[in-house]
Amino acid sequence: LVLVTATLSATSWACSKKMAIEQWPPYVYSDGKGQPAGVDIELAKAIFLEAGCTLVIGDELPRKRRHAMFMAGEIDLMLAASDTAERREYSWFTSPYRNESISLFTLQSKYPQYRYLENFATLLAKRITLLSPNAGWYGEDYKKHYFSLNEADLLSQFETFNVGVKMAAAHRAELLMGDTGAVIYEAKLQKVDLAELPMNVLRAPVHFMLSKKSTSEAELQALNAAIERLEKRGALNKIRAKY
Repeated sequence: LVLVTATLSATSWACSKKMAIEQWPPYVYSDGKGQPAGVDIELAKAIFLEAGCTLVIGDELPRKRRHAMFMAGEIDLMLAASDTAERREYSWFTSPYRNESISLFTLQSKYPQYRYLENFATLLAKRITLLSPNAGWYGEDYKKHYFSLNEADLLSQFETFNVGVKMAAAHRAELLMGDTGAVIYEAKLQKVDLAELPMNVLRAPVHFMLSKKSTSEAELQALNAAIERLEKRGALNKIRAKY
């Protein structure tokens, strides 16, 4: 009787959270059957199942609309989020569920020319052009030099890595910045010979970002506990290793 009661009390509060997908392979994409797939989808499903929560994956939405719906509490979850003070005004952040890596790339033929770059101040001083995503957090050094790079007409931005890699292949700029895994994936898909530069742009953990308008602290704690248990069992590392 005690065991049955404990089980019922642990599951009776079960939560349901909704997210909208975006095409961001290898983290999130639609597979051959049109179903959500990718490392972040697999990790999220495993964590929500462990927490006793239902994960509802909605249709793909444009980035700006997805953000507006999150702010309004109409969707509850954003994946692969960086924890910032500004976002904490309206969001909870779970414990990290994987690490992200942001890198600079150039065409293989230009690698010797740029391999010794150390920071964005060098890009500015030497007037080296850069392709970068039009949204996201890419570290303090990039933030510090963003406006100067833009005002010097050294910065061109893109919405998706599909477009970013095409721009790099067309010599629209000397360098391309972006998520390491996403750029490598897209470059292989397009057969563009890009080389990753040694310069460390950003290495940091990423989190689930939950809307404070539609998520409780108890639900946050349940997800954190699930992440901790799965990490201890090696289940999350097994998923990450596949990619």
